[in-house]
Amino acid sequence: MDVQQIKQRFGIIGDSPALNRALNVAAQVAPTDISVLITGESGTGKEVMPKIIHQLSSRKHGAYIAVNCGAIPEGTIDSELFGHEKGSFTGAHDQRKGYFEVADKGTIFLDEVAELPLPTQVRLLRVLETGEFIRVGSSKIIKTDVRVVAATNENMLKAVQSGKFREDLFYRLSTVPISLPPLRQRKDDVHLLFRKFVVDFSEKYRMPPIKLTDDAVHMLVNYNWPGNIRQLKNITEQISVIESERIITGEILHNYLPDYTANNLPVLASKEKNDFSERDLLYKVLFDMKKDLTELKKLVIDILQSGGGSNISSEDKNAIIKRLYSDISEGGESKLELPVSINKTSPEIEETATFHDNFEDHIEVEESLSLEDREKELIQKALEKHRGKRKYAAQDLGISERTLYRKIKEYGLK
Repeated sequence: MDVQQIKQRFGIIGDSPALNRALNVAAQVAPTDISVLITGESGTGKEVMPKIIHQLSSRKHGAYIAVNCGAIPEGTIDSELFGHEKGSFTGAHDQRKGYFEVADKGTIFLDEVAELPLPTQVRLLRVLETGEFIRVGSSKIIKTDVRVVAATNENMLKAVQSGKFREDLFYRLSTVPISLPPLRQRKDDVHLLFRKFVVDFSEKYRMPPIKLTDDAVHMLVNYNWPGNIRQLKNITEQISVIESERIITGEILHNYLPDYTANNLPVLASKEKNDFSERDLLYKVLFDMKKDLTELKKLVIDILQSGGGSNISSEDKNAIIKRLYSDISEGGESKLELPVSINKTSPEIEETATFHDNFEDHIEVEESLSLEDREKELIQKALEKHRGKRKYAAQDLGISERTLYRKIKEYGLK
């Protein structure tokens, strides 16, 4: 049976290469008794694959039992799978056959197999290797001939590395691995599946089928679909039942798609080029430090003028205040006038001020020569990057838009 015939028989919609590959492998492995491990995200339709394998095998007339390993409590999983003897534990009033005994000559589908506790994994490994098992509370070996197909949405290699899953059992189960692609990798199949679900729900609820506008189709196809086919089916059912309008626009569909943002759209990963080099970033840091230093100088002036620094002589205070006023004015900030009481300086004050001038001027010359040009260059780059939009350029530079406007006028930038 070829892939198209399998799709028609089991009602599978889609034509993606990954899906066709999975169906082809299933058809080839079905006539054998090899164990199969089906992997894929939750909601991708993994439960269909073991049915295909069973129906295309020589065991199709035998029992087919699907077991959700994650839904059975750890204390009863062994009893469910392998059976138990009467009185083997509290509540075991009768002897009970397990799934492996009931499904003799048939197929067992172990869904969420990664959830099996480690002791149960040991029992399962023995069944796979020898075809033998022992009921809980018994010592009698029972033979069984069962085909095992397992499925999981977990990364089994990580589960093995973390010690959650036995390595020998993993390789025994995954003799033939089949991987189902997520819906976001089957873009061409999304609208096909949607229309199939629309017809199904239209017949089920006896109402006219819904139809998507072009913008809604675009939104549907480009959505990330974290819940895969299951999520698509649920949303189709919701819209079919809730909406009175049968023509669904993108605005209406948007209300049914959780967190439909640009981040949910599958895009090619690309590293955005940064227009600012490491040198420019360093200049920006220095520029910010210069602003902070100016604010600190103003704070010191306020403290000294309000009577702070009691251990400093009045002459030194006056000299320090004069120097700080000079620094702030030379730094391009708003001009500040010295208090009248400091304008008349004594020889001692002038001598102190001269000492500070000689020391500070050396630093100020180096700072102005480097920062003024770099500041102008950095502002120009930010404006070019944001195409002249001062608001975004100011945000990038870490300054207010008003300060940026003043700097643009000061440097004569366009």
